[in-house]
Amino acid sequence: MRHRFAFGVFVGVLILSLAGSVVAAEKTYELKVSMVITQDDTIYKGYEKFKEGVEARTNGKIKVELYPGGVLGRDEEMLEQAVLGAGVCVNTDAGRLGVWVPEIGILLCPYLVDSVEEMQKLLKSDLPKEWFEKLRKEQGLVVLAFNWYAGARHFLTKKPIQKPEDLEGLKIRTPGAPVWQETIRALGATPVALPWTEVYPALQQGVIDGAEAQHPATYGSKLYEVTKYITRTGHIQLWNAPVVGDKWFSQLPEEYQKILFEEAEKAGDYATQLLLETLDDLEARMVAEGAVISDVDLEPFKKRAEAVYEKLGYQELRKKIREFLGKE
Repeated sequence: MRHRFAFGVFVGVLILSLAGSVVAAEKTYELKVSMVITQDDTIYKGYEKFKEGVEARTNGKIKVELYPGGVLGRDEEMLEQAVLGAGVCVNTDAGRLGVWVPEIGILLCPYLVDSVEEMQKLLKSDLPKEWFEKLRKEQGLVVLAFNWYAGARHFLTKKPIQKPEDLEGLKIRTPGAPVWQETIRALGATPVALPWTEVYPALQQGVIDGAEAQHPATYGSKLYEVTKYITRTGHIQLWNAPVVGDKWFSQLPEEYQKILFEEAEKAGDYATQLLLETLDDLEARMVAEGAVISDVDLEPFKKRAEAVYEKLGYQELRKKIREFLGKE
């Protein structure tokens, strides 16, 4: 009798477990991807791949919706929503994440690396993984991948720029994150924090004298129409990351979590390659529409940029990165 009772309990537990699995398998999840860039941007095209891959591999159980142009709100606001448990994925960068975990901010520091290949090597190492784990554990944000190359940031101004001194007195739009603000200040200009969607009218109305951005963003927002000169300083190499909240992410079945990580990585590689293949074409299009794109001696800019590492206390961390890259 005792054995029959035990067997009955086992069968009951098994049925409940299977029922729970069926319910979990039937449950659907919605993920809204927020980004300030336009649909012409290679990063957006990467998210189209991400959406396609995630929905196919989860049989539509995770529905991904893309929201370009900052329509959902500023990155900072969306990251707060993600922490609170909203089903949002924020396309963001090391500058903004550096506010949550300071070490991450160094990935956006000026002239940190000399090439895309060096940055890819660094991002795939264990060093940044420690920071991302800290971000998840202490702040509740999950980095799905950090291999989305958005491009090198260049100055966009209404007058030619040949040396850092030419930036003095100019109000240059930049995001509000400390590493971005200090970089622009170190290079000679006055940083002005504005949402990306407000940059075009601010330039048009003379509220700011210029901006700094990567080519896809400049082209997508047509900033070359209100700033004739693009100076290729490449002071910041911008890498983006899709970030979700741990509260939302942790409720997903483990299989789905794995899919999100894998598809984010794949889509990041796709977006990076697409960007590298289209940079020359983007420049040609902007020149054809009146932009003047020029190169300058980078040494004076690099020399000034050293102040950023000192100001933000990144000297030791930078030394560790340089040693990893074989530069020390």
